[in-house]
Amino acid sequence: MVCLLTPMSLAKEFKEFISRGNVVDLAVGVIIGGAFGAIVGSLVKDVVMPPISYVMSGVDVSSWKYTIAPAVMDATGKVTKPSVDLSYGNFLQATLNFLIIAAVIFLVVKGINSLKRKEAETPAAPAAPTTDQQLLMEIRDLLAKK
Repeated sequence: MVCLLTPMSLAKEFKEFISRGNVVDLAVGVIIGGAFGAIVGSLVKDVVMPPISYVMSGVDVSSWKYTIAPAVMDATGKVTKPSVDLSYGNFLQATLNFLIIAAVIFLVVKGINSLKRKEAETPAAPAAPTTDQQLLMEIRDLLAKK
């Protein structure tokens, strides 16, 4: 079997693929999105959840769980079989994080869209007359004076 792809053609195709604008835009979006996710994650963990935890008497939602089967220990106290838990608190925390992230993104996009709408609503300044138009206006004005 003959290999139709040479290293040079692979390199050329890869260069064309990478140089497409949408690939670069997507990469930038993913990187910015990851950084934004870290910021919003910190907002949830460090700003939003402490007051909620305070109102709930210091309860940490992420530690909530339901034990299906408790841990089994031998006579010496060594765990032979770990407990089986449903950690629904982590799910609640992740859901809350998602809702807050979605709300922040919604507000940011809404703000950007309103700025774009304001730019679109403002009428553009009339274009300056070309030299031909200026000459014609001068001729018109001279003829109007006669």
